[in-house]
Amino acid sequence: MGILAPIGRFLFSLLFIMSGMNHFMQYEAMAGYARSSGVPSPEAAVLVSGAVLVLGGVCVLLGAFARIGALLLAGFLVVSALMMHRFWGVADAMQAQSQLTHFFKNLALAGGALLIVYFGPGPYSLGRRAERFASRIQIPLNRRG
Repeated sequence: MGILAPIGRFLFSLLFIMSGMNHFMQYEAMAGYARSSGVPSPEAAVLVSGAVLVLGGVCVLLGAFARIGALLLAGFLVVSALMMHRFWGVADAMQAQSQLTHFFKNLALAGGALLIVYFGPGPYSLGRRAERFASRIQIPLNRRG
């Protein structure tokens, strides 16, 4: 059953890595959308959010600094839900429903990221391997000589 952890990390992180890469590959369009949503400094916001998505996604994927990466992703998701998916301000019912769906999708993904923050990356992760390696090496801290 331990194999479910890396499969879950892969499936979870793929969305963020691809989305973050899209921030860079579709920079102009993303900045325009951010601008139309009222995001302050939309060009910088697209670059920073793209970097957060890629970095957080890779950390979760590899299980190295997974808690930090997941916390970055959770923060991005909550801010994105509140700034980009303001369903309450959309007049058209179909668009409002679409924004509502994206809003709650972001909150659900933030919840998943917070579970990674709490429980860690699980087995078969670089973070877990580093912990095991470090516990095997005993370096005396109070050497007197």
